[in-house]
Amino acid sequence: MTLFRSKAERKLVERGLDPTRLPPGQYLTEKWPVLHAGTVPATDLSTWDVRVFGAVERELTLNWEELKRLPSRDVTVDIHCVTRWSRFDTSFTGVHWSELARLVRPKPEARYVIAHAEQGFTSNLPLEALEADDALIAYAADGQPLTPEHGWPLRLMVPSRYFWKSAKWLRGLELRSNDQPGFWERYGYHNDADYRKEQRYGF
Repeated sequence: MTLFRSKAERKLVERGLDPTRLPPGQYLTEKWPVLHAGTVPATDLSTWDVRVFGAVERELTLNWEELKRLPSRDVTVDIHCVTRWSRFDTSFTGVHWSELARLVRPKPEARYVIAHAEQGFTSNLPLEALEADDALIAYAADGQPLTPEHGWPLRLMVPSRYFWKSAKWLRGLELRSNDQPGFWERYGYHNDADYRKEQRYGF
């Protein structure tokens, strides 16, 4: 592993990039590999919606037009996949959690969020990860709408964790007082997924 990491770091130095941006065990790619469970779902925006529910004062359902009317922001971040690739300076556009929180008013006991996606996929995070300034509920990447393979029309984007936590094809955010393992966590992936600590697997 040390040799692999030193090679990856050396390539960054040769390109004039800061090698400390690359987490342990990762390599840099300019591509954006496509990885997910199941198939790419078909989406009809005329019937699509996203829901925020659970430990909130006011549950909320937004259709596509209502979501797009919310204030948006752009962020540029590095993303890191558990399969060891990293992609630097990826830009996203979307809605920050604070805009939804203002509408739903999370209850004091809300500490975790479960992302519900198409085909029954879920991912779990501490709410503070979604509250981070560089996290988004994203609908565009690199200046273009998300492609279907990367989660169109909506996905989570939480750059502080391995990217499987950033659920594609998002349909709901459930706030909870207690944590609940998501899809990949139930198959042995690490619950916390902190790439700085190489938290890939729970065993």
